[in-house]
Amino acid sequence: MTLQHNEAVLGLDIGTTSLKAVLFGQRGIVLASSTIEYPLSHSKPDYAEQDPEQILQAVVGSIREVRSQEKSKGYAIKAIGFSTAMHSLIAMDSDDNPLTKAIVWTDNRSLRQADKLKQELGGHEIYMRTGTPIHPMSPLSKILWMKEEAPELFAKTKMYAGIKEFILHRLFGTYVSDYSIASATGLLRLETMEWDQEVLDLLGISKEQLPELVPTTHVLTGMVPAYALEMGIPPGTPFVVGASDGVLANLGVAATGPGEVAVTIGTSGAIRTVTDKPVTDEKGRTFCYAFVDHKWVVGGPTNNGGIMLRWLRDQFASPEIEVAKKLGIDPYDLMIQYAEKVPAGSEGLLFLPFLTGERAPYWNANARGTFFGISLRHQREHFIRAVLEGVVLSIFSVGVALRELTGPAKEIIASGGFARSAVWRQILSDVMGKELLVPEVADASAMGAAVLALYAIGDIDSLAEIRSWVRITHRHKPDLKNSEVYLQLYYMYERLYEKLKDEFDIMAEFQRSGGFGTTLE
Repeated sequence: MTLQHNEAVLGLDIGTTSLKAVLFGQRGIVLASSTIEYPLSHSKPDYAEQDPEQILQAVVGSIREVRSQEKSKGYAIKAIGFSTAMHSLIAMDSDDNPLTKAIVWTDNRSLRQADKLKQELGGHEIYMRTGTPIHPMSPLSKILWMKEEAPELFAKTKMYAGIKEFILHRLFGTYVSDYSIASATGLLRLETMEWDQEVLDLLGISKEQLPELVPTTHVLTGMVPAYALEMGIPPGTPFVVGASDGVLANLGVAATGPGEVAVTIGTSGAIRTVTDKPVTDEKGRTFCYAFVDHKWVVGGPTNNGGIMLRWLRDQFASPEIEVAKKLGIDPYDLMIQYAEKVPAGSEGLLFLPFLTGERAPYWNANARGTFFGISLRHQREHFIRAVLEGVVLSIFSVGVALRELTGPAKEIIASGGFARSAVWRQILSDVMGKELLVPEVADASAMGAAVLALYAIGDIDSLAEIRSWVRITHRHKPDLKNSEVYLQLYYMYERLYEKLKDEFDIMAEFQRSGGFGTTLE
């Protein structure tokens, strides 16, 4: 059983800076879509927050917009599935009003608490039990920050919720957290799939302050009528709680089998594969998050993806912007045309893309960006290509850890904004040394959410149905000469990180405080 010609399913992807709603018909054909952006505020150094009410309105508005686009065709929406960015945290009071904004994954205010967890509070053992690396991104570190730095706020908090839990509570009046999002908090024990009591005791909170745990296929019905009316959908429309954006991106590109690896590069980046049991890393390099029964997603995120090219454009590419305007093309396209002229390895220019710190595999919020090997011969195009290569090398560094834990990749499937660039795709294939498949996907996480929703309501018997939805549009075979160049660059990339690690700490402190707290000798 699957969608009929007059039926559709809606996938919602609540991202860090925007929400995408995509309505899919038979075989994954896109019937309508809507994108609504919302701001990310930085009220203090290291803070990154969003207004949860604004995101709720984006959910309502996007569904209303999609419904409006296809209304004349009369499609019946069988279900709505949720995909959400991980690691957000909102403190709620006893009247279910937010005491804080949504503190998102890029927020680094709990850096001191993350270090304390690692060095004094058994952080590695917590990671091995929960699958979430110790880092300021995680709700674990954020709650500890509240306890230590904002005790009045900590005392007033009735419920700790993420953005998905907040939205679903507003729509349905219940706090539920799917196992996928919950397993990215640092509070869920993978072995039992329950909140980890040892972690809760360490934080001084109770299970009653956390949402009810439910499978990613959990279905909610009976929405608050006013919201259903505003969205233009029947109140009984099934809402499937869904999973995290990373987990669903794998499903959305059909990378769910043994040896199938998904690479996503949007604002940030990630590499992931699916396993049939939880896998954590003694070296602490990767995450392990729940998916569906007996399926887990193992991999790692990098902080610095397409945002690196945007930084380069905004700060250094004003000539390209002016030329692109005159030619009527995207400045990014012109920049990448320049990069295409430069051979693999950027003629000895290497970029460590740590402008916003780094998550996997180093989990070092103090890491800083570095160009290495600059000489008089290097021009604008060399820097552009070095940035493209550096982003891919950061993905490869996680891929090395993933290969050690789960075995070699048989197939690599790529998605995200970077996939629009043939040059960038080829660099990824060359660095990975594997053929790269690029599907035609409107939004991998939204598609994954839609397919999971159909599976949850029993409309399809297997998630393998996604394979009939995914159409491969590009294939790239690695240039083995380039692969050898990149392998040598990767070894240098690793050595440079290790040699600069202490200097990163000193420079990060200087940037935060405006002075050197450590004597430079």
